[in-house]
Formats: sequence, structure tokens, C-alpha cells
Amino acid sequence: MAPVLLRSLASSLFVCADKSFINLSKKYKLLEIIHTLLVSFFLFFLRLLPSFFSSIHLVPGDRFPLKPSKSVCYGGGGNGSGGGDLGISRALTQLLSIISQIPVSSRKYEVVRSLAEKLIDENHWEGIEELRDVNRAVLSTAFDRTIGQIEARMLDLGFLQDDDVEGGGGGSVNGPAEFRLGQIVRAVRLLGESAYSRLGRVKEAANQTRISAEKLAAEALWLAEKMASCGCRSEACRRWASAGQLGRLSLAAEPRLQGSLVKLAAFMFKQCREMGKEEEAESERRRRQMQTKLKMLNSWLPLLCRGINGTDAPILSIGERRELESALEEMIATLQQDDQEQVLALWLHHFTYSSSSDWPDLHASYARWYTASRKLFVHRHH
Repeated sequence: MAPVLLRSLASSLFVCADKSFINLSKKYKLLEIIHTLLVSFFLFFLRLLPSFFSSIHLVPGDRFPLKPSKSVCYGGGGNGSGGGDLGISRALTQLLSIISQIPVSSRKYEVVRSLAEKLIDENHWEGIEELRDVNRAVLSTAFDRTIGQIEARMLDLGFLQDDDVEGGGGGSVNGPAEFRLGQIVRAVRLLGESAYSRLGRVKEAANQTRISAEKLAAEALWLAEKMASCGCRSEACRRWASAGQLGRLSLAAEPRLQGSLVKLAAFMFKQCREMGKEEEAESERRRRQMQTKLKMLNSWLPLLCRGINGTDAPILSIGERRELESALEEMIATLQQDDQEQVLALWLHHFTYSSSSDWPDLHASYARWYTASRKLFVHRHH
């Protein structure tokens, strides 16, 4: 926690000071040079923090803080020191990191990606649970990092929050006073999230040669598919549901990027629908799954309502749209009545104000919720 807290505090202070300095540097060339040097030094300082604390808390050579089972990280019983297990994690981590850094046009891109896919599949089909734990840990970390890189890329490109998207409200379904309060809350939250995304969690993106967010979105979809096939669907859904700021930024994204994110969101909604179907979940696990479904609907349903249909061809076919509508209806039906109201009010707001799309059609879900609410109201008053 120590490096995270220090980075968050330092990042917030630096961002506040940096805005004033940028305004001055536009007028004076010398200040612009000084500003560049200060930013480089600050990013270098943030890069040193994790290494400093890892040298205190981690064993020598454990430079990748992945968290698979103990038998994976430190070796199990009679299997020796576990150095080979750590090497497996490091190798996959390096491959997935390289994939996110090199452009698709490079002739080495497919070579590295095919190698990573081959190793992941071999780990899975080997039938050894410890190897599958390695897959889950490495893929989860890579998926989370890729989401952060997309978010940072969009912030660097200056994409607007959903408050500035047509129709206003940014998901607010209340009156002007609530809308203004929501703007203030979102502005404060954006300051902290932006500082963390820009200077902490995805600092590697600053050194890349303008890797496109569209490419990263395609890789996030690939990683999500691998996570689903490796048995960590719930973890992928949880991380995607928590990407609320990316969901808000996506409403103002360029059409090609928005299309890639719609495809990714559609896949994740289908995976989220399947959570808990494999086996009977205990009450606490079922409660967490319901929270994940609610968060995903709140974070990504607006994009489905406002997403561009596609420049050259439809993003989703008619059959895919119908399947996704069915998944959304099924997810909403599993929520509590109050949560259903929250999701359907959000859908109605964005569906009504969107001029580019008349999908998804959740009128049947809205009617079912209203009928059930009316019956409950009548029952309470008789």
C-alpha cells in the first residue's frame, strides 16, 4: 500500500501544480523546456517507488507481483525453490507486455502474439491447476493494464466526459440541481482518477510511440476471451465492470475506437450473464456477482445506447444484437427491484437522447419492472 499511497498523493499534487505551469510555459520557451524536464524527472521518480518498496517486501528476483497460489509463486513442497514457476510467470508477463507495446504493422507482432497464445493454451490443457493459476494471474494483470492504457490514451487525446455528450446529464436522470451536483462530484473524482491513470497505473504508455487506443481495445478483447477460456470469467467481468471512467470516456470517443469498445462491451455482457451458471454459488458469492452485474450495466449500458453503428459496416449483426438484448434482459431480471429501476432509468435516459441509435430495445424489461412495482405498491396498501 505504501507506494500506491505515495504515488497517489504525489500525483494529485503534481497535476494541480502542473496545470498552472503549463499556462506559463506556453508563453516562454525556457519554461517549456524546464516543464519537460520536470515531468520526465517526476515520471522517473514514480517508476523508482515500486522498486524501492519491492526490495524491502519481496524476495530477490520477484519483480512481478503476480498473485497466483502459493505453490506457483514459491514452489510447492518437494518441487524445489520454485524458481521455474516464477520464470513461467515472468515469461508470460513479458510476452503480453511486448504485445501491447509493438504496433500491429510490425512483422514481429503476430509472432509474439502467437507464441503467447500457444504457451497460455499449453498451460491450460496440461491439466495442472498450478499452471492454470499462472494463466489467470498473468492474464488478469495484463487485462487490467490494457484497460488502464486505453483510458490513459483517451485522456491524452482529450476525449470529453459524458457530461459534454449530446443530451447532457451524463447518466443523471434527475433535475438540474442533481445534475450540477453530479458535475461537481465527477470533476473531483476525475482529478484523482486522472492523476492515477496518467502517472501511476499506466505510466508505461507515456514512453510508447502513440500506440492507438483502438489497437489496445482489440487486445483487451483478445485477453478477455483468453480469460474466459481459462476459467477466470468472473475476474474479467469484475475488472471490466469497475472501469467506469473508461465507460464515460467512451461516449465521446472517435467512431472506430467506439466500435471496438462496443464489441468488447458486448462480449463482456455475455460473459457476465453466464456468471454463476456453472455451479450453485453461496450467498456471499451470489451477492458479489449481483454487484458486478449492476456495476457493468451502469458503466457500459450508456455506450450501447449511444455507440456509433459503424462507418463501413455494422459493428454487431442483427443476430448479435438480439442475443445481447436477451443477455441484458436476463441480467436486469436478476437484480433487486430498486437496482432494476436504477438501470432502466439510466437506459431510458441515454436511449431517449441518442440520435445515432435506437438500440438496445429494453422496453419489455421496463414494462415488466413497472408492472411488478405496481403490484408491490398495491399489495402494500391493501
